[in-house]
Amino acid sequence: MRKITQESVAAFMSARKFNRGNMQVEVLENVSVLKLYNNPIAYKYNDPQGTISIQNCGWFSKITKERLNAIPKVSINQKNWEWYLNGEKWNGKLIDLK
Repeated sequence: MRKITQESVAAFMSARKFNRGNMQVEVLENVSVLKLYNNPIAYKYNDPQGTISIQNCGWFSKITKERLNAIPKVSINQKNWEWYLNGEKWNGKLIDLK
């Protein structure tokens, strides 16, 4: 895993601003947003459950997959050009993690 992946996801999980290379973490009042090339790929809400939502913004790339896989409770695999999120086929659309 790349250092920028580790640092950006650590900032995202602890709601700290981050901006380096192609990664950003934007911290708003009720949500932190992880961005890759200015595309929001993950949201961490400031609710009691600490809800996290992810999406790939239509980019089925190795970098997008690596960044998302660094988030706790995310395991994305690829088989025959299809993405699987935690063992279930996933189209990359916005989804809340359970």
